[in-house]
Amino acid sequence: MPWIELSLTIHANEQERIELALEDLGALSVTLLDAEDHPIFEPAPGETPVWPTIKLAALFDIAVDRAGLVHALTDLVPEIAPDQLDFRDIADADWVRAWMDTFQPMQFGRRLWIYPWNIDPPDDGGDTVVVRLDPGLAFGTGTHPTTALCLEWLDGIELSGKRLLDYGCGSGVLALAALKLGAAEVVGVDLDPQALEASRDNAQRNGVADALRLFLPTDYVNEPHDLLVANILAGPLAQLAPLFADACKPGAPFALSGILAGQHEELLVRYGEWFEDLRTAQREDWVRISGRRKSVESEEK
Repeated sequence: MPWIELSLTIHANEQERIELALEDLGALSVTLLDAEDHPIFEPAPGETPVWPTIKLAALFDIAVDRAGLVHALTDLVPEIAPDQLDFRDIADADWVRAWMDTFQPMQFGRRLWIYPWNIDPPDDGGDTVVVRLDPGLAFGTGTHPTTALCLEWLDGIELSGKRLLDYGCGSGVLALAALKLGAAEVVGVDLDPQALEASRDNAQRNGVADALRLFLPTDYVNEPHDLLVANILAGPLAQLAPLFADACKPGAPFALSGILAGQHEELLVRYGEWFEDLRTAQREDWVRISGRRKSVESEEK
């Protein structure tokens, strides 16, 4: 069945009130999108990420009275002017079609590919590794430079039989890639319960759910891992450096991303206390830091 979409651009401090008003008026769903270019990855502990300017889109039954809806909404939220509101008809599969048209198979490194479910990978008989992702995915798909940097790092490192910590796992794309590339187990940690649900669902669909353990930070008990990857933001990465040091066995490789160019210099100094062989890679405006955990002997020097 078709629907009607009502959309408007608002400031972050208006979001909760307007979203509640739309739900009271019968919105079937409310979606928040970045109205400008303010990427958000993983917030600091205790924070809820919201863009400064938001495009809010609400879905209603096709039979809704548009004039009545405008009148009711402007009554509930008087600061909204009727000319701020845009309507459009949405066909049953418009959003799925749009996603399928834009999300094509992507290669990272030598072996690793991300495929949407609507495209079957070729059976080439080689060592190609494929992760499948869903059109309804609400988190990372590998298209952002920070995710791509981490996927390329995973493809280029020995994972067979190893245990990896993915801190800030989001959709689970890095965890799935690690497991498909041979990791024995991945522990995924994320602040957002919806991210953990997305990771769990994607792991089940990719046949690796038994090897993925998922935790909120409050439930996670730190223990040494063979490898670590964290695609979050520079601020949380700086705060989490001691935890990550404890989470890595001596010599364990690690990779960090979500770092804007210019932010990496301070992080290199910060992580140099516990990690060595530090190096950087850059894609567009984003940087990856990688290296390995120091041995106890190296730390004592």
